[in-house]
Amino acid sequence: MESDDRIERWFQQYGNDVYNYIAYFTGRRDVEDLVQEVFTKALHALSGYEGRAQPKTWLLTIARHAAIDYMRKQKLMDWFPETVLGFLTSRERTPEKALVLKEQLQEVYQAMNQLKRTYREVLILRLIEGVSTVETAEILGWSEAKVSTTLHRGIKEMQKQMSKSSREVKLHDAIF
Repeated sequence: MESDDRIERWFQQYGNDVYNYIAYFTGRRDVEDLVQEVFTKALHALSGYEGRAQPKTWLLTIARHAAIDYMRKQKLMDWFPETVLGFLTSRERTPEKALVLKEQLQEVYQAMNQLKRTYREVLILRLIEGVSTVETAEILGWSEAKVSTTLHRGIKEMQKQMSKSSREVKLHDAIF
């Protein structure tokens, strides 16, 4: 319980600093979930905290990584077709919307099937299933750095595949 008490004290002392850091870093004010994530990660990592850095420094380092992960995910969400994400998460749709979404989803599936297995695994876990970097690393038996790098490369490759698919459709439509 001592670790819980320490995290609680640090939250009282440094919670606003962590909030402000993440808010400025992301450009958003609704970062309460990220702040909570930082302190949850800190609680889980507390046994590894050696006291070489001040608690605030250590917490802001965790906050930095959480904010970077958030920004990467947001960047991907901006790129990833919103309608496809809606299809994956929403069960409310009209038949017309369902048809369009099914076609878009099919395009995404085809593009994902062209990816290396490692890219596919990371994209599915991180983006579709919403699993954290830490959990993804644990599931795959990789380091967090490898998960992040593979995610970034997978996104780039997915973008190439989707762009290629889009060009092929336009060419096909122009011919016929």
